[in-house]
Amino acid sequence: MATTVRRAVLTLPAAPTGPENPLPALRAPDGVHVLDERSRQGLPRDMARQIGYAPLRSLLPVRIRDGYRRERTEREFDAVVIENAHLRVTVLPGLGGRVHSLLHLPTGRELLYRNPVFQPADFALNGAWFSGGIEWNIGATGHTTLSCAPLHAALVPAPDGGVMLRMWEWERLRDLPFQVDLWLPEDSEFLYVGVRVRNPHERPAPVYWWSNIAVPEDPGSRVLAPADEAWHFGYERSLRRIPVPGWEGADRTYPLRSQYPADFFYELADGARPWIASLDAGGQGLAQTSTGLLRGRKLFVWGAGAGGRRWQEWLTEPGTGGYAEIQAGLARTQLEHVRLEGGAEFSWLEAYGPLSADPAAVHGPDWPAARAAAEGALDAVLPRERVDAAYEAWRGRADTEPGERLAEGSGWGALEVLCGGHELPGTPFAESALGEEQAPWLELWRTGVFPAPKRVAPPGPSLVAAHWRDMLETAAADPLTEYHLGVAQWHAGDVAQAVRSWERGLALAPSRWPLLRCLAVADALAGDPARAADGFAAAFEDLAAESRGGEPWTAAEAALGREAMTALLAAGRLAEARRVWDRLRPALREHGRFRLLAARLLAAEGHVGAARRVFEDGFEIPDLREGEETLSEVWSALTDRPLPARYDFRMRP
Repeated sequence: MATTVRRAVLTLPAAPTGPENPLPALRAPDGVHVLDERSRQGLPRDMARQIGYAPLRSLLPVRIRDGYRRERTEREFDAVVIENAHLRVTVLPGLGGRVHSLLHLPTGRELLYRNPVFQPADFALNGAWFSGGIEWNIGATGHTTLSCAPLHAALVPAPDGGVMLRMWEWERLRDLPFQVDLWLPEDSEFLYVGVRVRNPHERPAPVYWWSNIAVPEDPGSRVLAPADEAWHFGYERSLRRIPVPGWEGADRTYPLRSQYPADFFYELADGARPWIASLDAGGQGLAQTSTGLLRGRKLFVWGAGAGGRRWQEWLTEPGTGGYAEIQAGLARTQLEHVRLEGGAEFSWLEAYGPLSADPAAVHGPDWPAARAAAEGALDAVLPRERVDAAYEAWRGRADTEPGERLAEGSGWGALEVLCGGHELPGTPFAESALGEEQAPWLELWRTGVFPAPKRVAPPGPSLVAAHWRDMLETAAADPLTEYHLGVAQWHAGDVAQAVRSWERGLALAPSRWPLLRCLAVADALAGDPARAADGFAAAFEDLAAESRGGEPWTAAEAALGREAMTALLAAGRLAEARRVWDRLRPALREHGRFRLLAARLLAAEGHVGAARRVFEDGFEIPDLREGEETLSEVWSALTDRPLPARYDFRMRP
C-alpha cells in the first residue's frame, strides 16, 4: 500500500477555548518548574549552567488563554491523516500540530493514549493545554504556548519520493521559527519526524524542546530507556539523582508504583543510542528513538495517589484509562535551556513505531537484561544507521518550498519576517497571513506612528522585542503608545522606566484602567500590597464604568475582577472586595474562580458556615493551575474535615 496523505475531520466532545485574557502577562510564570536553590548544589556543571540560562521574566508577548470552560459539545476539528499498510497517523494542525492518534493497522492497536475528548486545562505556559497524543514543546520550561494554537501546514515532497506533512510557526517567547516534518515511508512501521529550530537573529537565543508522548497507563506497563540513573524532580521542586529502576522500595519504571506526580529524567551514557519505550505486560507497545542531538529522555507519572488520579479524571471523561508520558528533549532535564548561536540552527530526526519484545525479559528483575531486550528488539526493526540515513535524506528536503496548503497559522511570523528581512527557505511566512492584530504594528513599522484604535476596546497585544521597543520609543508619546512602550520596557527588565511610561500615559488617557492595572502589578511585585490594592481597585472601577457588551470586555472584567478581589482580600480590605463583587456581571459570579473568591470573602467577613456551603454546593475551576493548592488551603481554613475528593488536586506530599 502506497503512503497517502489526506485531509480529514475529527469529531470530539469539546469544551470551547474561549477568549484570550486581554491583560498583558507581566508576572513571571508560576514556580511549579522552578528548582529549589538547595538542589542546585552538586549538579553537573553544564546542567547547572543551562538551568540558570535565560529564565523567562514573563510570558510576554504571548497572552494568557484562560477563557475555556468544561461544558462539552460535539465539535469538528480539521485533521490530516498519513497512512500506509502499517500505520495510520492523525494530526491536528489547528491544535499545535498534535499527533492525536498512531494506529497500528495490522493489530488494530492504538500506540498512543488517545484522549476521547478535547478538554483544555491550565498546564501550558499560557494556560490552555489538553492531554493525549504527541505534542511538540518549544519555547521555555513547560508546555508550549502553542498547545491550542494553529500551525501553518502544507504538503512537501518526502525524501523517499512520496509526500510529507510540514507544519511550521514562529515561536514568540524566544522569537524563533521552527518546523516539524512528518512522513511515513511506504514500507515503514515507523513514523519519521524531522524537526528544525532556526535562529535568524544576530544574537544567541535560548532553546527548549521536548517531544511529549502520552502512552496508556496500564498496570503492567513498564517504561524502558538506556540508563542506570535518573534525575527525579517532584512538585516539592527538588532535583536529585536516583538509581534506575528501583528507588525507595519501588520499581519506578512502572508508572503506577509511584504515589505522587513526578518527572524521571534518565541519565543516558555519552554515545548511547537515544531511545525510550513503553511496553505492556505482553511486551507490546511504543518506541521512540532519534538522532543524537535529542539526548534527553524522561518519564512523567501521575502516580497512584488521590491527587494524581483526580487530575487524570479532570483531563478527560470519568471511566477513561489514564496515561503516562515518555518524552525526548534537547537537554537532560526540562529545567534547562540550550544556547543557539545567531544564524545557526538545531535539527534532528525522531522515529515513532510499534515495538515487540520478550515479555519475560523486559519485565524481569534484571534491569540490564530488560533494557537489552528492548534495545535489541528496536535494533532489529529500526537500526540506528537507518535513522541516521533518514535524517541525512530529510535534511536535503528541509528547505523545499511547501506545496498545497492545508492549514494557516498566525500572522506574527509574517510580521517578523517582513520587518526583519529574514530569509527562511522551506517555511514561508506570507504577508497574506497578516491580520487585525498585526495591523497597528505594521503601521508603526511603516510610518513610525502607532495608530489610534478605530473603536473603544481593550488594548490589543503588545510586542516587546528590542526592535519593537526601539520603534515605540521614537513614536509620538500618546497614551496607547506609552502603554505598549511600558510593557516592552517591563519585559526588558527596566521596571523604573516602564512605570514612568505608564504614569505619563495615565495623565491623558481616555481609558485609564489598562495603565492603572499595569502600575498595580508593579506595586505588587515591588512589595507594596496596600498601594497595589489601591491600584487594582481603581482599575476595576474604571473598567466597570467603561465596559461594554461583547466577549473582549467580559474577558477583561473577569481577569481584572479576579486580580482586584485577590489583592483586596490579601490587604484585608473586605468592604472594597465586596464592592468589586457587587460590580461583577452576574454571569461572572457563577464562574469557579469567583465562587472560590466568594468563599474566601465570606470567611474573611466571619461567615464561615456560608463559605463552607459554597464548597458543599459544588463548583469547578476550569483553569485550576498545575500544582495549585488554593482549594486545599481555603478548605483547611474553613474546617478540620478531610478535603472532599472532588477538590483534591494535590501533587505533592
